[in-house]
Formats: sequence, structure tokens, C-alpha cells
Amino acid sequence: MTPDWTPLDAELARWAAEGLTLPLWWRDDDAVSTTPQLDRLTALAEDLDLPVHLAVIPAGADTALADHVTAHPHLVPVVHGWAHQNHVPATEKKAEFRAHRPLSEILTEAGQGKARLQALFGDALRPMFVPPWNRIAPEVTAGLPPLGYRALSTATPRRSPMAAPGLAQVNTHLDPIDWRGSRGLVAPQTLIAQTATLLADRREGRADATEPFGILTHHLVHDDEIWQFSGALLARLLAGPCQPWTMPAEETDR
Repeated sequence: MTPDWTPLDAELARWAAEGLTLPLWWRDDDAVSTTPQLDRLTALAEDLDLPVHLAVIPAGADTALADHVTAHPHLVPVVHGWAHQNHVPATEKKAEFRAHRPLSEILTEAGQGKARLQALFGDALRPMFVPPWNRIAPEVTAGLPPLGYRALSTATPRRSPMAAPGLAQVNTHLDPIDWRGSRGLVAPQTLIAQTATLLADRREGRADATEPFGILTHHLVHDDEIWQFSGALLARLLAGPCQPWTMPAEETDR
């Protein structure tokens, strides 16, 4: 069944009528190497002419991935924790960078992650930290700027443009995967309605309209429905009053 895009189209029309522009960005998590799924992600980014911020797991990243990124400038590597390893008790939600270990150990891994990806990707690496499962302790956040990070990305609308002094907060806002259920695509009409509501919240002042609106994908686990909807959503947004956003190489975008 073809989704009814009317709610989103109507909201984008309101943005256009009010002379507003939506900053738009795309993050895709968990890359470590080249795969057929990465090839499909790359092709979609190129077809859309939209950079995709590839959150790379440093401990597992290989040179094949680095070579692929070098050959495809629409892929923008950022740091995805260290090993994507859970360190919290089974009674809590998974996290790698919450305060369940000595802070010095946690920050050492954050620094190692940046250093390893810098060695692999060189100047292509952007100084953004993406904690696995989008969870991070405040004291870890505060320790990221001295390591050279200039942005933190988790999920849901940000409460402040800055996560800590010298560290911008640039989150993702819509994830099309039903992680707690089928692990397939959330009902398209639900996703369309959620997107329209998120944009209306920005337009009407209930959320920060200057924060880049983030679409989050996970190329390694997509089925055809997730691929098709994600591509269609991004294309719809790009056809509206949107301005693609890319994490700067050296300075924080606020």
C-alpha cells in the first residue's frame, strides 16, 4: 500500500509559506567494513545527493571501509563509541558510555576511538561522538571536548544547543525501525505523522528549530521496506524547504 504523505506535505507547505528552512541531516550507525548493505547505503546517498554521517565502530573498523569512504565523499565518518560493547547490568538499558566503569577508562576509550578513526580516515573524519544506544553519562559528555570532539549526537530533540562547553548537541529525531517489536519498519503512517508533528513543534516554537533534523538509519539490518521508506522520506524532505547539514571538520555548528 502506498503511504499517504499528505500530513507531511501539508506541514512542509506551512514551512514554505512562512519562509522557514529546515536543516536536515542523516546518520547511519554501526559501520565496520564494506558490505552489500553499505553499497546500497552509498548508492542511496549519492542518488539523493545527501551526505550520510557514518557512525563507525572504531574497534572493528577496517581499511576496506576507509578505502570505500575515500572513494565516496557522500559518506562522512564520525566516531561511534569504541567497541559497541554493553557495560551495564542486565537490569538496565544497554550502554557503553554510562558511568558503570572508572571515568578515566571510559574517556580513554573515547580518545582511542577518535585516534583510531583519524588514522583510518584522516581529514574526512568529523569530530562528532555518537555513543552506542544513544546513551552517555553527563561526566563523560563533559570530558569529550578535551579529547578533540566538537559535537555529541544522541536521540530526541535537544534541550540545549550545547551538550557541554565546546560541544554542540546535534541529535537524531526519527528512526524507522521497530526495535522493540518486529525489528522491521514502523507503520509508515505512524512515521509520517511523527515527522509532521516533530516539524510542527519546531515551527510553533515548542522545539529548537535551529537543530538539524536528524534521520537515523542502520544499514546492516534494513529490509526492503525500511530501505524504500527511508529513501522516500528523505527525498520528500529534500523536495521541501530543507537545507542539508554536514558536521564541519573543525568547528562546531550551532
